[in-house]
Amino acid sequence: MGYETVSLAFGDDYVAEITLNRPDNLNTFTIPFAEELNRALLEVDRDNRARVALLKGAGKAFCAGIDVSFIPNKTVGEYREWIECMEAPLVTISRMRKPVIAQVHGVAAANGAGLVAAADLAIASDKARIGLTAINVGLNCVGPVIPVSRSVGRKKALELLFFGELIPAPEAMQMGLINRVVADGDLETEARVWAAKLAQKSPLALQNAKKAFYGAADQDYYKAFDYMNEAFARLCATDDAKEGIAAFMERRPAVWQGK
Repeated sequence: MGYETVSLAFGDDYVAEITLNRPDNLNTFTIPFAEELNRALLEVDRDNRARVALLKGAGKAFCAGIDVSFIPNKTVGEYREWIECMEAPLVTISRMRKPVIAQVHGVAAANGAGLVAAADLAIASDKARIGLTAINVGLNCVGPVIPVSRSVGRKKALELLFFGELIPAPEAMQMGLINRVVADGDLETEARVWAAKLAQKSPLALQNAKKAFYGAADQDYYKAFDYMNEAFARLCATDDAKEGIAAFMERRPAVWQGK
C-alpha cells in the first residue's frame, strides 16, 4: 500500500527517510496524514533495510501543526477521537525499536513542535523556528507539551505552552529541544551524514538502549537501575555484543548480524 501525504525511501546506508509531503499546506496534520505517518513509522520499524529513521518535511516548513478546519461543530467524543489520531505518531515514535531523527527546517509549530520533541534526536537549520503556537488561536498544545516538557523541563515547557511564541533554533538547542543546529544550506547533507553515522552502530545495542531509556524514564530511581541492569545483561548475551568486543580488540569494523 502506497502513501499520498508522506513519502518513504530506504537508502543503502540503513537510513529510511520519511518525508511529510503536504507542502502546499505546510505539512499540517489531517486524519489521513496522521494515519499515513503512523503507518510509515511502523513500516520502518519492521523493515530490516532501516536501522534509523530520518523524519523531514517537504516545502517551506517542517510541520506547521494541525489543520484546524476540522474544529467546528463536533461532539466531545469526535474531538477526542480526532486528537488521539493526531497525537498517535508522537506516541509511536517512543514505542519504536529504532531511533528517529527529526530534520527541522522552516517552522515546526504546535503538533509539529511536538513531533520534533517526540523524535529521539533532532537536527535543525539555523533559520528554523519552533513553538507551541495553538494558544494564539484559542486552543492549546497540551498533547505536544508532553514530549516538550520531557526535553526542556517544567518551567520552559509552560512558557512555551502559555505564550505560544516561535523561538529560533539556537535558543531551542540551548533549552534541550533539539540536539544540533547547522547552517540552513547544509541541513540536508548534515542530517543524512548524522543519521548514517548512527546507523553504523550495533542495531541491537541501539534498540536495547532506546527501549531501556523509555522504559526506565518514569520509574523510581532504584528500580530504574534494576531495569537498566537487566537490559544491559540481556544485551551482553547477544552475538552482536560479542562481535563488537572482538572487533574492538582486533581493530577491525564490526559485522552486525542483529542477533
